[in-house]
Amino acid sequence: MTDYKALFLDIDGTILKLDHTYEESTKNAILQAQSKGIQVFLATGRPLHEISDLAEELNVDSFIGYNGALAKYHGETIVDEPMSCDIVLGFIEIAKKHGHEIVLYTSEKNYFTSMDSPHVDLFIEKFQTKYNELFTTDVADQILGATLINLKPEEVELYEIDSSYHFSQVNVDGLRHCYDVIRDTVNKGEAVKKVLQIMEIQKEAAIAFGDGMNDMEMLSAVGEGFAMGNANPNLFAYGNRKTTAVTDSGVYNGLKTIRVVD
Repeated sequence: MTDYKALFLDIDGTILKLDHTYEESTKNAILQAQSKGIQVFLATGRPLHEISDLAEELNVDSFIGYNGALAKYHGETIVDEPMSCDIVLGFIEIAKKHGHEIVLYTSEKNYFTSMDSPHVDLFIEKFQTKYNELFTTDVADQILGATLINLKPEEVELYEIDSSYHFSQVNVDGLRHCYDVIRDTVNKGEAVKKVLQIMEIQKEAAIAFGDGMNDMEMLSAVGEGFAMGNANPNLFAYGNRKTTAVTDSGVYNGLKTIRVVD
């Protein structure tokens, strides 16, 4: 049996169900993993200021947030990669021209290009975000991540102004028109690699679970990459394992197959 050292868990669709609750088995699995000396990280596209309550409930204090732009290990920042200010302003101009909205994340707030849009209202409702404000250019150089809102699939290419950026459809019912902004060199997978390097952990001793295409690099960066049963079907090619759905103890069942939990 492999001596696993690190576990990276996506949040939405992996830990949290659509109603923003989690299975008790998931919390139990995390506790069992920690009892065996495994370091647990929440790895999310969300800003870290929006997951503090969940982290406290799950007894987790290490994170990868903003799709890999910021990582913290026991409170110490080990990755901090803001977006290019020019790219941020370029995206905003495109959004204005085509009637889209964007939410841009700093380390403290979620900045929306409009606070008077039904699409923004739906986004806030679905993700239950709290720290929301109207975007101003004063924070353009502090943006760690972004999500495009109200795009048709054929409109994504409008934002392809830099070849080092790509866009991952949000894997949440009702928000399929939203796309996370992902950087080729700043994503969950790259953050996982940096974390493992700093902690001197081999790839084979790391585990990850995810359900969206923003998890593809992360599943490829570990020895045991689990795609959830409810995952975007295109994600299955990037993990080496598939588990049950988030509504069917997916994290627990996956860890059980590799004997991390009883």
